[in-house]
Amino acid sequence: MTNPSAGEEFAALLARVSADPAVAGAVLSGSQARQGMATHRSDYDVYLITADGGAATQERRDSRLDVVVMSLEEFRTHAMPGSGWEWNRYSFTHARVLKDRADGLIGELVSVKGTLSPEEAHQTAAASLGAFVNAAYRWLKNHRDGRATEARLDAAESIPYLLTCVFALHRRVRPYNKYLGWEMRHHPLGPLPWSHDELLPLLEAVLSHATPQAARRLFLDLEPLARAAGHGSELDAWGEDLHLLR
Repeated sequence: MTNPSAGEEFAALLARVSADPAVAGAVLSGSQARQGMATHRSDYDVYLITADGGAATQERRDSRLDVVVMSLEEFRTHAMPGSGWEWNRYSFTHARVLKDRADGLIGELVSVKGTLSPEEAHQTAAASLGAFVNAAYRWLKNHRDGRATEARLDAAESIPYLLTCVFALHRRVRPYNKYLGWEMRHHPLGPLPWSHDELLPLLEAVLSHATPQAARRLFLDLEPLARAAGHGSELDAWGEDLHLLR
């Protein structure tokens, strides 16, 4: 007798939880929730949300199913600021709600997790903008002073801050690196210089060579976008240090 495939195991799981009143919601995340990203090695990442006071459902993690179980109370704050799970927030961007309550609460919570509110977007963009400028400034100073390895380390550190800022300026959660290309192809940030065909080769060049030209290109591309979103004061606080970035 052959073992069931991942798809068959997922279908069986979905059938069970759909009929279980103790399960208030089920959410599919990961590659299987993003069209074109799944491979024959991809498992099914499923969040099961139990009704408050409901019976516990068994978690599972193997090559076919990755099932995370939490109560509705836990799910309300999971991946949100202050939860300690902020790093997991992109899991709910483009996630598919497989089971919901009659009032649609699970879908609403998934939507809140998967995007940034205007206030969150503004705060995230401001913080990551300052961190990017700091990393790029150190990158350029190290390059100027002949510290090539240190410059490349700062160049690499600048990229997460840049991406977090750019996505926040669009009220979006920064994707995991695995999904960056997929995200930009299927949900573009906008025209040049933030298109998939333009930005990804530039980031690859930053990681490969960390030239001063690349640092200045990133800053000069980001500056007008940040100022248009109301972050001019964060940039102006750097004073004459901006000359090096320009």
